[in-house]
Amino acid sequence: MTKILSVTSECAPLIKTGGLADVAGALPLALADLGCDMRTILPGYRAIMDRLGKTKQAAGFKDLFGGPAKLLSCCVQGLELFVLDAPHLFDRDGGIYVDATGQDWPDNPERFAALCRAAAEIAKGAAGWKPDVVHGHDWQAGLTPEYMQKLGTDVPFVFTVHNIAFHGNCAADRLDRLELDPNRFTVDHFEFWGQISALKAGLMGASKINTVSRTYAEELLTPAFGMGMDGVLHNRKSDLIGIVNGIDDATWNPATDPNIKPYTTPRGKAANKKALQKLFELGPSDGPLFVLVSRLTDQKGIDLLLEALPELLSQGGQLALLGSGDPRLEVALLEAAAQNNNVGVKIGYDEALSHKLVAGGDVILVPSRFEPCGLTQLYGLRYGTLPLVALTGGLADTVINASPAALSKGVATGVQFFPVTAAALSNAITHMHGLYRTPKTWQAMQRNAMKQQVGWEHSATAYRDIYAAVTAADG
Repeated sequence: MTKILSVTSECAPLIKTGGLADVAGALPLALADLGCDMRTILPGYRAIMDRLGKTKQAAGFKDLFGGPAKLLSCCVQGLELFVLDAPHLFDRDGGIYVDATGQDWPDNPERFAALCRAAAEIAKGAAGWKPDVVHGHDWQAGLTPEYMQKLGTDVPFVFTVHNIAFHGNCAADRLDRLELDPNRFTVDHFEFWGQISALKAGLMGASKINTVSRTYAEELLTPAFGMGMDGVLHNRKSDLIGIVNGIDDATWNPATDPNIKPYTTPRGKAANKKALQKLFELGPSDGPLFVLVSRLTDQKGIDLLLEALPELLSQGGQLALLGSGDPRLEVALLEAAAQNNNVGVKIGYDEALSHKLVAGGDVILVPSRFEPCGLTQLYGLRYGTLPLVALTGGLADTVINASPAALSKGVATGVQFFPVTAAALSNAITHMHGLYRTPKTWQAMQRNAMKQQVGWEHSATAYRDIYAAVTAADG
């Protein structure tokens, strides 16, 4: 049995800000069916400490970047966890990455360096369990191979890039505080334009690198999407792999979902649509109900949606939206809802409500300028809610565009648009309206969508193969 330590800053169901948590929570359970023992280390944020139940101390640190810390082991909903209990770093008000004003915690470099250092200690066997592979996620886990190298631990490291936009950079004067080897502050390790880069440390220290879709792996090699790391990734191109994410298809299952009126065929969506319209104070409509569940940022294309909204509404469509983010976009959306009774907006996040939106919508919108994988469109497919997505990243890999060829072959599952502009989005909305007015075609697309394999079976096998490759090379 291969033993893997997953190093992550968030993990569902304990703590979540985005898709990283869903992956970190689902992958261990999927791998267990393939003969892998994955255990997860994550920070002991205040929000999760009371949810752990019975714990056992696996290791201790007298001074971990400014204070004492304990490594606790426990099991939560089938997940075997190591939780880094370091109150001086994680027991605080605000978010897990930002304070109450939305600013990054100034000690984020130390906070996540501590996570990496603890992971390296586990890799050396400090917790009484030694992994065969360490698997880090995003910049928060990026310094792990540096600490493993410092401790003389030769366990192979696999690094997953969920979103390359975040580098975890800090000034070089933190070298001593972070207990990093100054001799490795070079272009071949973790130096990036005169700064310490946790993301680059992970990219350079990994035996294999993967990102969360094949298209995004290709996009990362270009200046437009590489966010300054395209040169680094070109140097590691032979070790870069794209593996599309899956979803927890037990939690996201329209036949058993406790948040909705369950259904197994597209016909069952009608009752959920009616309930959703009532919830968002939308009247009956002959057009499709477009739904969106998202962070409200320009990266997610929310500004494009605002520009294209008149096109959506002029043809009889409706919009129900749940999200939070940029105050400018929040205000604009609330104003649109106040001015039009076919627009409903709820600011914030509500997991149960997100299920209702996916089940009750006709179309799920994902107009992102870039999207490494995206889970929203996968939820839509699972629930027969046709995705309307930008042609980028994982959206390109998981949605079959309703082109004439795909429609004639009966395989289309949604609509893609390119370039990622408001005009192209408007055209895609018009296309979706036309499909909706052809019930036979629409229902066939819904059936196609619901038949797609969106769980973790294939993806988990691909990760298992990566672990097998790096352990064989290490041996």
